[in-house]
Amino acid sequence: MNILFIGDIVGKVGRKALKENLSFVKNKYKIDFVIANGENISNGRGMNENHYNFLIDEGVDCITLGNHYNDRDEIGNFIEFADEVVRPLNIKCDFLGEGSRIFDCNGAKIRVTNLLGSAFMKEEVNDPFLAIKPIIENDISDIHIVDFHAEATGEKKAFAYALKNSVSAVLGTHTHVQTRDAQVLNTGVLYISDVGMCGSYNSVLGDEIDSVVERIILHNENARFKLLEDDDRLFSAVILRFNDYTFKPESIEPLYIIKRKGE
Repeated sequence: MNILFIGDIVGKVGRKALKENLSFVKNKYKIDFVIANGENISNGRGMNENHYNFLIDEGVDCITLGNHYNDRDEIGNFIEFADEVVRPLNIKCDFLGEGSRIFDCNGAKIRVTNLLGSAFMKEEVNDPFLAIKPIIENDISDIHIVDFHAEATGEKKAFAYALKNSVSAVLGTHTHVQTRDAQVLNTGVLYISDVGMCGSYNSVLGDEIDSVVERIILHNENARFKLLEDDDRLFSAVILRFNDYTFKPESIEPLYIIKRKGE
């Protein structure tokens, strides 16, 4: 079984990167199930209903979120009925939706869990390890994939090792830069510190360069991050391979596809 996990989709350029690559990747790599992180899909912050429908129409089976899960007020109008969406499990506030779901894929039970990290993040969250323990103890899935939306690579990797062989994969999201450490841990867990993003290639983490320089480097507090309407497109993802009979994790392969403007 082959599962595709797509990194943070950032704004219009990210949506275009997904649209022009997803069908090709699914066919080439014989993908059975698609997961995408959609927390930045609507102008870089949150997910509105239109873009939720866009992802479903494009063939995404499961959508995970992150620290911007509630940046669009309208998400409260549809998330309760959006069975494909998995929001952070360990948020402290009372919020609609589910933090862990099981999906059926050709008879196989695939669980997807979304967690927020606790290091260097602004959000107050429950301990991610304690939050996931009850789910693991009562899990009936064949494959369990964790989207760990966190800042610190050390926290992500320590978390993956702490879970040992109780989950199938721990995939880092949030930093928008694909890391070079995709591996099968010696505990049997598929791992990468960050899957990366889908968005503007000539950017700072998906945002227009000058707006970030003005705010971060030149300390202009009035400057606001902007997104480009068009740019070279980056598509970042990983392919997770599992044994068709035992569902044991076998390999993780990063994808990093760049398409230039005009192509």
